[in-house]
Formats: sequence, C-alpha cells, structure tokens
Amino acid sequence: MELASIEKLVEKYENAETTLQEEATLKAYFLSDNVAPHLEEYQMMFTYFQISKDETYTKTIELKTKKKRNFKWLSVAASVVLLFSIYLGNEKMNEIQERKQAEQTLAEVTNALKMLSGNLKKGNEAFNNLYAYEDSVNKIFKTK
Repeated sequence: MELASIEKLVEKYENAETTLQEEATLKAYFLSDNVAPHLEEYQMMFTYFQISKDETYTKTIELKTKKKRNFKWLSVAASVVLLFSIYLGNEKMNEIQERKQAEQTLAEVTNALKMLSGNLKKGNEAFNNLYAYEDSVNKIFKTK
C-alpha cells in the first residue's frame, strides 16, 4: 500500500470521514509489521482496538431492584383520614343545625311575646276607656 494513500486515509479517519472499507484498510495496515515510523502512534491505537475487541467482562452484575412501595398502607391511611374528616364534619354540621334550631326557637318565642305584649296593650287601652267612661259617669252624676 502506498504511504501517501495511507496518510490521506489517516487524515480522513481523524476527521471521521472514512467508510468501513477504508477503516478496514487502515486496520490491516497498522496491524502489519511494516508501519512507517511517523505513523507508529496510530499502530498502538489500532492494536488497542483489536485487543479490546476480544475482551469480555466475566463478573456477574448485581442489579439493585427498586423497592416496591406498599400502596396498600397508603390507601388505608387515606381511608382513615377520610372517615375522620367525615366524622368531624358531621359533628360540625350537627352544631350548626342546633344553633339554627335555637335561633329559630328564639325567633318564635320573640314573636309570641310581641303578640302577647300587643294583646296586653289592647287590654290596657280597654281598661283606660273603661276608666274614662267611669269618670264621665261620675261627672254627670257627681258622685265623687
């Protein structure tokens, strides 16, 4: 192989422009014993590629499995929180209903007392009219 064509292929290889056939040509040249002295650094690189291609990893790889989260406990906790909030909400609702009922009862008692007060005023006015009648009768007959 001509040294000039090898140098051109090396330049193309460094620019990542070679084809697979050209790389095979470079590999064959650099793995041979007759490499030009100024290209010996590439010989070490291609030799390394050849040796590393044959290496295999023999140790077993232990993969850590992710811990599965137990979502059953999460659903149980959510259920307990839901029931607790319903219980507290029910207690609060009962308090509100009792307060409304007490306010309604107070309003009914207030209306009843106003009606009683109005009726008592009417009775008091009737007595006042009766006293006025008695006074006029007494004036006429001059009994007092």
